Amino acid sequence: MPGPAVTPIVDLSGKIGLVLGIANEHSIAAGCARRFAEAGAQLAATYLNEKAKPFVEPVTSALPCTLLLPCDVREPGALEAVFAAIRTAHGRLDFLLHAMAFAPRDDLHARVTDCSAAGFAMAMDVSCHSFIRCARLAEPLMPDGGALLSVSFYGSERVVEHYNLMGPVKAALESSVRYLAAELGPQRIRVNALSPGPIATRAASGIDRFDELLDRAARDAPEHQLATIEDVGALAAFLASDAAARITGTVIPVDGGQHIMA
Repeated sequence: MPGPAVTPIVDLSGKIGLVLGIANEHSIAAGCARRFAEAGAQLAATYLNEKAKPFVEPVTSALPCTLLLPCDVREPGALEAVFAAIRTAHGRLDFLLHAMAFAPRDDLHARVTDCSAAGFAMAMDVSCHSFIRCARLAEPLMPDGGALLSVSFYGSERVVEHYNLMGPVKAALESSVRYLAAELGPQRIRVNALSPGPIATRAASGIDRFDELLDRAARDAPEHQLATIEDVGALAAFLASDAAARITGTVIPVDGGQHIMA
């Protein structure tokens, strides 16, 4: 006799998720969105602007994505409009992934010592404070709890050549994850960060000599393999699921073990 049906450990059936930061089919956010969908979630997603939309639509059109909304977090009211649309369409939100980072090119390629105040402020606003704003806007849509995820990088805690300005910015993001987790824990809203090793995405291509970083990561990691966007997505889906109900305030590496190497 067959036994009772077993619910998969990672099960997002019936959950509503928001994915911010899909740039194209190769972006980390795209890999996560596909994993969310495979686990049964219904999604909303954003695109930066009309120029970016044709690169995002091929990703979302293949998913159970009911809302595709414009969102440039630098524009006043843009993020608020996204959450208002989710409230209208679904009345709630169960999890979100924030996978956005930006720094002006001149500041990103300069020494931290030389970065401009305006460039530093913009990088912090887009890459860190927008996640805090997401948490504030998501909280009322998560009366029964939920999960907030962001994306970091080990350049937050160790000096990575050419990562420059984004190092302090990601450090601020990781600290924000811990404080948000503490503040939102009583509402059963979990807050975590994924920390992939270097992955060849469009956003990462802005880092000077990024190919060298990829080669070094593959050489140094115990598995001698680079993480893929699907690897990151698998962790994201787990953290968004009820199976991760007691995991919060963490920064979890997805890098083939590179983070353990001196």
